[in-house]
Amino acid sequence: MIEVPDELRAIPRRGATSHKGDFGRILVIGGCVGMHGAPLLSAAAALRSGAGLVTIATPRSVYAVAAAAELRATWLPLPETGDGRLEPSALPLLQSACARADVVAIGPGLGAARETVELLQQLVPRITQPLVLDADGLNAFAGAPAHVSGRRPATVLTPHPGELERLSGQKPGDDDESRRLAALDLAMRAGATVILKGHRSVVSNGLASHFNPTGNPGMATGGAGDVLTGCVAALLAVVRDDLAAARIAAFAHGRAGDLAAARLGEIGVTATDLIDELPAALALHVA
Repeated sequence: MIEVPDELRAIPRRGATSHKGDFGRILVIGGCVGMHGAPLLSAAAALRSGAGLVTIATPRSVYAVAAAAELRATWLPLPETGDGRLEPSALPLLQSACARADVVAIGPGLGAARETVELLQQLVPRITQPLVLDADGLNAFAGAPAHVSGRRPATVLTPHPGELERLSGQKPGDDDESRRLAALDLAMRAGATVILKGHRSVVSNGLASHFNPTGNPGMATGGAGDVLTGCVAALLAVVRDDLAAARIAAFAHGRAGDLAAARLGEIGVTATDLIDELPAALALHVA
């Protein structure tokens, strides 16, 4: 087992009188017709990563078919376009929901419809809580990473190489140094902490960069990134340093993949297997 660095033993122990409000209210904004599973995976991962309460905000038609699949979360059905994607009229409801959350995660399964992009471009600058942007939450700001900068609360971006290229215009190479520089550059331009996903994921806040040592090829499966999004969101609620929260999430996400591969073999590991292993992986990070 890879040893956990001392600085990543940062998750506080739970007191005997703790209640669910102590461990974060997470709002996951995601989903569209055809991709309703993504926000469910993020929500489940947030819960398995210690979040006290999770709400999924999603188009009404997605709520109608998905709510029975996740009994542990609450739901916010939202106005949608004719093809089941979020539309700008959802903005007031989302602003109110964000104000009640401790951490907001945006992007899993949202799709890239023009109306949804318009909504996100209006919403994100108004969010005053720590924020995780992934998938179509990132694509909404393609070519304009500075549009997510200037936020006082923490912002964590979790792109894969293609999303990073769309966001920053810079295509990272396969070598470690190219990937490190690409993550560092995006972090500086966006004023955010970046987890550039892949083999030896890079975590950078624009000042320091770290390669994550955990994970395996069995994690190359649909939904694995959505699991990371939920894990990051839950940790931002209890680990006050955004770089530390991002590093712990990357480490635990990869460690969950290693535990799943040890149990099942790399072939056939799925996103839900990662979720199942998150509590054991995160136990290594308790202070």
